[in-house]
Amino acid sequence: MSTPADVVDDPTTRDYGAKIAAVEPGGVEFIPHHERHGRPLQLLWTWASPNLEFATIFVGVLGVLVFGLSFWMSTLAILVGTAAGALTQALLSAWGPRHGLPQMVLSRSAFGFLGNLLPAGLMSLTAGIGWFAVNSVSGALALSTLTDMSKGLSLVLIVLVQIAVAFFGHNLVHAFERLAFPFLAVAFVIAAVAVFDKAHVSASGGGGIPTIGAFLLEVGAAFGYAAGWNPYASDYTRYLKRDVSTRLVGLWAGLGIFLSCALLEIVGAASATAVAKPSNNPTADFTGIMPSWVANLTLLAIAVGAVSANVLNIYSGAMSFLAMGIRLPLALRRAIVAVVFGAIGLAVAFTGLKDAGTKYEDFLLIIAYWIGPWLAVVFTDRLLRRGSSIDRLVVDKRYQNWAGPIAMLIGIVVSIWLFSNQTKYLAPIPKAHPAIGDITFEVGFVISAVVYYLLFKALRPRVDAGEAPETITR
Repeated sequence: MSTPADVVDDPTTRDYGAKIAAVEPGGVEFIPHHERHGRPLQLLWTWASPNLEFATIFVGVLGVLVFGLSFWMSTLAILVGTAAGALTQALLSAWGPRHGLPQMVLSRSAFGFLGNLLPAGLMSLTAGIGWFAVNSVSGALALSTLTDMSKGLSLVLIVLVQIAVAFFGHNLVHAFERLAFPFLAVAFVIAAVAVFDKAHVSASGGGGIPTIGAFLLEVGAAFGYAAGWNPYASDYTRYLKRDVSTRLVGLWAGLGIFLSCALLEIVGAASATAVAKPSNNPTADFTGIMPSWVANLTLLAIAVGAVSANVLNIYSGAMSFLAMGIRLPLALRRAIVAVVFGAIGLAVAFTGLKDAGTKYEDFLLIIAYWIGPWLAVVFTDRLLRRGSSIDRLVVDKRYQNWAGPIAMLIGIVVSIWLFSNQTKYLAPIPKAHPAIGDITFEVGFVISAVVYYLLFKALRPRVDAGEAPETITR
């Protein structure tokens, strides 16, 4: 029986194993059985460390400082939004060991080979360039404040470290997150104690936005941040053995996201109640309420946390780029794409060194705008295909499923047109009813799920892909 080239044991993926000081070869190919290693617990720090940084803190700051919520209302919104994003992360992470493929390759089941250009392309831009730039800026501001180096030089140094780790790939990424986790956890616990010592958590909010609307805006921001990791999920679980407990995989991945995001965002909300006059440097505002030694420790942690986040952003951004079907005849194609993405992200980050706050607020909500519809299509597709195999199907270039991109586009366009609440565009519904806030991602999710279900039934794309790649040997 002939087999797709992407499914067989590609020689470029051999002899990598658990080596840390080796460059991961290949691209988005199936991970063969003898290369599988690791344990579910590693997902706790793999997903916690990237969120122990200032970009996470600023999500909480937005609730109080920008949306005008009280600390307790911000906390509730943070818990709701983060829980939703962590749950979807847990479900998607559990797919990795079974299929041995990256998340954006698995996405082809719902979108087809060509239609998958839509989510994979968006993922490449938002992860490899957008998120990379956002986190690089926060890390650079922290390093600049700590050392008095120029912001530009601090940015270059941060980016070089990030590119180096991402270049080596999967095993070094996991190892870096494990090593960073204890330091980041201790540093931010100390910072949290210092923040709450100065915070006024009983203060009432009030920023000109109705409470319900502000609450939904913060829910959207928190969800957008947590769910921003969803398209990465199986990238970091595809090396786990197929017979690993998928419940444990989902548990540790979800907890890593939920605990780190929720705790730091709540600290961020508390810090906003302690800052009398916010400046143009939100990082300095956050550490300015701390004793000097705690501030310096926190600044270092923010810089390290930015690196932790961005090694994932570059790595998965490169994977998504290759998942678009772009073939590079190079053994180190993933590593080379990671370097290119890092260079582009550096250029974008330079433009974000000024007015970081407003740009970050808009970026968080925009992330949720496309991830909500993408999640709806992916989960609806998996529900409709329950009991069937997709492993051959997602590596077959002939396979098309236009129900996916159509449903996603309809969900995105309609929800943004009617419900978006951005500084650049205020949709008619929130303009007429400010209390509605921003429910774009919720509306987009529902619309895309319903449209995909109807189109799937009407277009009848291939359902069962036959023999799974795990049974294929050479």
